[in-house]
Amino acid sequence: MVATTTTERLQAALSDADFPADKDRLLEFARANGADDETVRALRALPVAEYENFEQVAASVAKTDAGGPTDDADKANARRHHTHPQMAEREKDIPSNPIVEELGENRGS
Repeated sequence: MVATTTTERLQAALSDADFPADKDRLLEFARANGADDETVRALRALPVAEYENFEQVAASVAKTDAGGPTDDADKANARRHHTHPQMAEREKDIPSNPIVEELGENRGS
């Protein structure tokens, strides 16, 4: 499941962030400000880059209050067609496949 946050929670988490800042520094600010787990997960999903201002961060993080995906089908589609080309597929937060969980990885097919 893709981690999402709201603009309000993101602003609270990064209220005293000094820009430009990289992803690791943004995570430090969020943790220091007591950000909730979902907001931290959303920031962890950011591409590794240097962000010049809050608007760049807000544009790169998945938010539920900005018309972002809300149901599982929309979230799955967002994962397939993400807007961060420098983000590796293995770094995306993708839920495990329930068929593989139930039947195992190698079903002999």
